[in-house]
Amino acid sequence: MNPNEDRKIKEKLKQKTWNEIKTNDSWAIFKIMAEFVEGYERLSKIGPCVSIFGSARTKPEHKYYKLAEEIAFDLTQHGYGVVTGGGPGIMEAGNKGAHRGNGVSVGLNIELPFEQHDNPFISKGKSLDFDYFFVRKVMFVKYSQGFVVMPGGFGTLDELFEAMTLIQTKKIGAFPIILVGTDFWSGLIDWVKETLLEKFGNISPGDLDLFSIVDTSNEVIDVIDNFYKKYSLSPNF
Repeated sequence: MNPNEDRKIKEKLKQKTWNEIKTNDSWAIFKIMAEFVEGYERLSKIGPCVSIFGSARTKPEHKYYKLAEEIAFDLTQHGYGVVTGGGPGIMEAGNKGAHRGNGVSVGLNIELPFEQHDNPFISKGKSLDFDYFFVRKVMFVKYSQGFVVMPGGFGTLDELFEAMTLIQTKKIGAFPIILVGTDFWSGLIDWVKETLLEKFGNISPGDLDLFSIVDTSNEVIDVIDNFYKKYSLSPNF
């Protein structure tokens, strides 16, 4: 990394003073409003889509990259478009599979000091850029008929738990949340069951029904199809 890039990253990561925060508040409101308006206007036209989440660091040769691409392709063959965070890794795999399946391939990009850049498999005119994570997450929730959550890091966990919280608290309608990769997710789910539920009682037994764990693309499709059949809901085709 050259000195100029290093300086820019340090500036972005620097904590603002209280006076800087106050001064920025009014201008930030307009930027936030603009991101919501653009997101609503453009994403309301994409049709039924499933969001795929996962690590930006997953390489193309990794089994989960290949699986994410397969899942995205299969989703397009069942009438769904695919929405990702628009960057590399699992996001790229999702957009690549959707592109290969001639489906809608959407990228909701976020400006970051590292990792993030548009991948080349997003459909023309279907890439949106955000400065604010919370605006971007609203778009994922509002315009998705399901979440497919591949192995990832803090960002993936953030998106997963926010969606489960919103459904648990009935702030949004239920939709399928599918964790892909038993070897990755089983430890976390064991902790949720044994610690949150059984030991401390911080969740209800029914909260475990908010998500499914699978290992194959066919299982992902089955969970989504069965969800909408079970609740007699339409995925808005």
